[in-house]
Amino acid sequence: MARQSDSSVTLILGGARSGKSRHGESLIAALPAPWTYIATAEAWDEEMRTRIAAHRARRDDRWRTVDAPLALPEALRDAGDAPVLVDCLTLWLTNLMLAERDATAATDDLLANLAARAAPTVLVANEVGLGIVPDHKLGRDFRDEAGILHQRIAAQADRVLFMVAGLPMVVK
Repeated sequence: MARQSDSSVTLILGGARSGKSRHGESLIAALPAPWTYIATAEAWDEEMRTRIAAHRARRDDRWRTVDAPLALPEALRDAGDAPVLVDCLTLWLTNLMLAERDATAATDDLLANLAARAAPTVLVANEVGLGIVPDHKLGRDFRDEAGILHQRIAAQADRVLFMVAGLPMVVK
């Protein structure tokens, strides 16, 4: 599906500490403010609260943060014409799976909302399929679901980047 540049979708994949979020923030911050940051993380423990605080500290008051651990498609729709950074798809998938939600239906809804947007969207996701096969069923199911989610988003995205050591590699 061809898209005008003002409604582009960029998917940024990479491993832990590869620079995905910072790069996504820089892409959105190059556009006119205000910007919307849709956060999917939940602060279940002190370490995660510290990570979330560090991410928030990087953003100034031109950013509007929306917490959407499960309702990502709705948050994307409600963002209107603001450029959006979604961080991150794999945490959203984790939340869906732990809540025993239908990941396929949720992804369908997400893709429909992405296609309807009239502003740029950057989605950050963790590439988890490059490592060893998890030794338990939930881990294998998660890895498989993440791969399917990433493939579906990448097929619709205008641009796909893979981050390595803070450097973006253009995949699509």
